[in-house]
Amino acid sequence: MTSAVRNPRNTFSLARKVRGLLRRVPVWSWRLLMAGVGPRERVRFNRDPLTDVDYVHDIRYMDDDASAHQLDVLTPRNAGRDGGKALPVYVYFHGGGWTSGDKSALTKYCANQAAGGMVVVNANYRRPPRFHMGHVLHDANAALAWVRGNIGRYGGDPECVVLGGDSAGGQIAALLTAATLRPELAAHYSLRPAAAGHHLKGLVQHCSVVDFSVFFKSGFIMSLNFIRMLLPPAGTARSRIRSPFTAAEAVERLKAQAGFMSPIEWLDGRFPPVFVTTSERDFLYEANLNFISRLEEHDVPVDTLIYHWSNANTEHTWQQDYRYPESQEVYRRLHAFVRKVAQRPTAHAPL
Repeated sequence: MTSAVRNPRNTFSLARKVRGLLRRVPVWSWRLLMAGVGPRERVRFNRDPLTDVDYVHDIRYMDDDASAHQLDVLTPRNAGRDGGKALPVYVYFHGGGWTSGDKSALTKYCANQAAGGMVVVNANYRRPPRFHMGHVLHDANAALAWVRGNIGRYGGDPECVVLGGDSAGGQIAALLTAATLRPELAAHYSLRPAAAGHHLKGLVQHCSVVDFSVFFKSGFIMSLNFIRMLLPPAGTARSRIRSPFTAAEAVERLKAQAGFMSPIEWLDGRFPPVFVTTSERDFLYEANLNFISRLEEHDVPVDTLIYHWSNANTEHTWQQDYRYPESQEVYRRLHAFVRKVAQRPTAHAPL
């Protein structure tokens, strides 16, 4: 395991204090913010398209016309057309606080990975608050079913899959991995895993929401309504806590419900190798460090790339912006990670 930093004391204290003022962002303001920045991100992140990659956009992975059920496939130019060995498949889920985002903003990020020698599937999914985590997880699983049945036509190996995502998308990838390996979690979501566990060769996490316990800490930037939003609407699970006399009990119930959405709670030695990238500037930094520690406790091979606060280019999900040298380092490390896990037998061995 390698990393740029693991010690949180190496931060600039003044900057930490300023960022500490940004607390408990409600869902509505997050959606409003993302609606404003989304179109700009699609343009900024996708400038100067790569020409050594083939693009197939907006493939339906379910039998409807919903844009939420579409995916893109990006391949190295002429991949699979010369009778060569099938390539590893990298299935990616975009972030956006679950409520926002779209695969189109990640086109160049995915192209950069395809250029590294893999077939990349860039998938959309239904988003809360109209839908809940069960819908999201079923969509991600359906995308994986499409990969199993169709990716061979694009030169990909359906038995060599790496799941990945940023922020909320990372949580989706990690929870789908857990549901594939843990029957009790799959049963909770009435999910029939689309992939065999041993076909999931790796997991990539960029600034991911992998530990929901941070939501319950004082000063965390995202409000508890993000968790309530992800729950089914039945009963009072999604209602706001109003009474101070029932608040403590309601919060404890919410913690129990959040456990079924928190990937860290479902880790065990069956997990495939994981590549985690984060930075001290990421508001999910603590969650990612917790995730790394839990992986190590279970002897799961983990590779990390963690930047100091002094790296100004490493705000939350910086990996999407190809212009940064820190992003290019992520891509180099990710390519090496995928090559390594693609060659590994099913049993774990040190990275």
